[in-house]
Amino acid sequence: MESSIKKRSGTFNNAIGNYRSHSKIDANQYMIETENAKVYITVFSDNIIRVRAERSEESFSGFSYARIEDPKQVQFDVTESDSEIHISTSIITLKIKKNPLRLSFYTKEGQLINEDDASFGISWLGNEVSNYKKLQPDERFIGLGEKTGDLDRRGQAYVNWNTDNFAYAVDADPIYLSTPFYMGVHSGLAYGIFFDNSHKTTFSFGCSNDRFSYFQAEDGCMDYYFIYDDRVADIISHYTWLTGRMPLPAKWSLGFQQCRYSYYPYPEVLNAARTFREKHIPADVLYLDIHYMDAYKVFTWHPERFPDPAGLLKELKEMGFNVVVILDPGVKKENGYHAYDDGREKDLFVKYPDGVEYNGQVWPGWSAFPDFTKEEARKWWGEQMKVITETGVEGFWNDMNEPAAWGQHMPDLIEFHYEGEGGTHKKSRNVYGMQMARSTYEGGKNLLNGKRPFVLTRAGYCGIQRYAAVWTGDNVSTDEHMMAGIRLINSMGLTGVSNAGYDVGGFAGEASPMLFARWVALGAFSPFFRSHSMVNSRDSEPWSFGEEVEDISRNYIRLRYRLMPYIYSIFFESTQNGQPVARSLAIDYTHDGKIYEGDYQNQYFFGPAIMVAPIESYKEYARVYLPEGKWYDFFTDRMYEGKNELVHPVNKELLPLFVLAGSIVPMQSVVDSLMKEKPEDTMELHVYTGADGSFEYYEDDGESYAYQQGSFYRRMISYSEQNKQLKIQAKSGAYASHFKKARIYFHGIAQKNGISLNGNALNVSHENYRFIEPISDFDPYHVPPKPPTELSNLPYVEVDWNDSEILINVG
Repeated sequence: MESSIKKRSGTFNNAIGNYRSHSKIDANQYMIETENAKVYITVFSDNIIRVRAERSEESFSGFSYARIEDPKQVQFDVTESDSEIHISTSIITLKIKKNPLRLSFYTKEGQLINEDDASFGISWLGNEVSNYKKLQPDERFIGLGEKTGDLDRRGQAYVNWNTDNFAYAVDADPIYLSTPFYMGVHSGLAYGIFFDNSHKTTFSFGCSNDRFSYFQAEDGCMDYYFIYDDRVADIISHYTWLTGRMPLPAKWSLGFQQCRYSYYPYPEVLNAARTFREKHIPADVLYLDIHYMDAYKVFTWHPERFPDPAGLLKELKEMGFNVVVILDPGVKKENGYHAYDDGREKDLFVKYPDGVEYNGQVWPGWSAFPDFTKEEARKWWGEQMKVITETGVEGFWNDMNEPAAWGQHMPDLIEFHYEGEGGTHKKSRNVYGMQMARSTYEGGKNLLNGKRPFVLTRAGYCGIQRYAAVWTGDNVSTDEHMMAGIRLINSMGLTGVSNAGYDVGGFAGEASPMLFARWVALGAFSPFFRSHSMVNSRDSEPWSFGEEVEDISRNYIRLRYRLMPYIYSIFFESTQNGQPVARSLAIDYTHDGKIYEGDYQNQYFFGPAIMVAPIESYKEYARVYLPEGKWYDFFTDRMYEGKNELVHPVNKELLPLFVLAGSIVPMQSVVDSLMKEKPEDTMELHVYTGADGSFEYYEDDGESYAYQQGSFYRRMISYSEQNKQLKIQAKSGAYASHFKKARIYFHGIAQKNGISLNGNALNVSHENYRFIEPISDFDPYHVPPKPPTELSNLPYVEVDWNDSEILINVG
């Protein structure tokens, strides 16, 4: 086959070729030599097999910024015939056809999962390396991270090349973040492929052809990890085992964050903080954009706009606010400027091949760029941060780190250290932002005396979740961008980036009042929750759009804060198993074709319990799909059967939210600041009957690393529908819970008695309950009917929230 291809084309002449020999390298790895390449097969675990192909004359170390784990000790079988080699774990079998060399993956039962195209497989065009994969019948593709477009990426192609793309179109590609990991879905199966190559890569999922999908890099070797398990959730767990999971964030960073380009001088910052408190709109974070710096020079404070940063930070912290400051990578080329002089003296900036320092223009003017692929530069950056942290700053915002420079076209020949391997801009660009975030995270961790730093980044690569939250960059104030942002966050969650969000209200342009109100409601159910607006635009604080929008915004921000026990627990869960906080329906309902259709593809779970049905601000009806299961309307408790399509009335006050039967949702009283205030000592526990379910509750001090030494509070809470029993297991960990009592609300039952604790009857009370308050009647002449937001006669019991096992019978 391959020889005939060569005869027909003078360009496609670097196919991998036929098998020649193979040998065992170590306990987990085999090397196969072909006519044109060497192929290394490494069994990383029962579920993960690495495939690395290099042309015979090439040599690559296999170093990766993304991968943090080495192969596990795995039992696997290797068998050989004249035509094939089989490598089988307890989960998957890799079948290697010898002539020509082609790879196919099968389940242990023998069902085909994924296979190379019979004619092309792994091959080269010049320096470009590709792997062509045969399209399976009705195969869907999901993931690939921060990519615009539909949930199902079939028929599309995407480029991974970190790009500063201001006010990007809703179908723009590429934008800021590159995470070359996707999952294929077909025939009741799902698999993942992580292509670990930091050069510019292209993924085509049957775009412009009906024969194959492929992934390719403009240079470097073919190096991918094939991951298989029964569920998409498990594939994500394996991928994040390989590339890392986010560290537990400081609790204050999960609250509402307010940003503007820019708040200056310092009285503007104080005014924003005081207004939040006067209006009792919860918030925990204010941002300082580039105007806080002296002439936009990183690691400086403007002497007139911010003459006493330590005093300002102290006053803000007394009001319950943390401050996040922007840190751009460009270091102004200016003799006498401490950061530039020190970095140049220590040889820490990126250079041309002739040794001359590379300079590009950004906000400060002509600037040098630290080489974050060099350990000494990362350490230096962290040390420079002391100028910021000594004032009390605990949050850091890495922007412009694609890296960006005016003109958006850095010369490809500039050189990077790349941990001693060396690499041009072409190899290093996609990891630059990740390594800047790493430098910032490690620097903050070293300087904050045991407190957890918060880092936000615009650019990154696979594994970025180990260091930073990610936001979707310079979006636009339109309904289309709001909905596109939902898909971006859900897709990033599929690629391990759990802590992600968008600029609520849109950065470029100006949101209408109703758009802002809807965006805040959605933002309350986003992992990272920040409002942000551009210079020379209207203010975008919640009170800036009139009293009605202020009321709506207050409602949803308060609901976010009331849900904090639930939110903090699901963030902890993500640190353990890599499951995203915002979860595409493709995770749990992978093979339900409806979830990929139209508006339904925007729906997602916020944690395991609450399903959000996003809807544009101008629509009066939402098309909602309820997958298999039983569902509660969050605001009314109306029950719906699953596998059902709804036309759901929408108004400006109520975001369509649904809760899956069997869910358990812990809540607290509202506070204005997570950092400064403590909620009441009675927890609310909402139990949605109708199906079995469980939830692991988690608590710690919210700011230190003491939880890593056992100072945490964990307990599993489960509900059995058959037994009508709620079981709260005894707690584990040395931390003492803040809560002393639990008020347990039972949704879906109406009895007035018959609830018992450990066999003893409990007093059952009833309450007309609201998750949000009705907004005020601002128009005395036209008062539209209020939407139903009250749950009538919701039964509840109160119990001591002690450390022992609690058994409550509900029937």
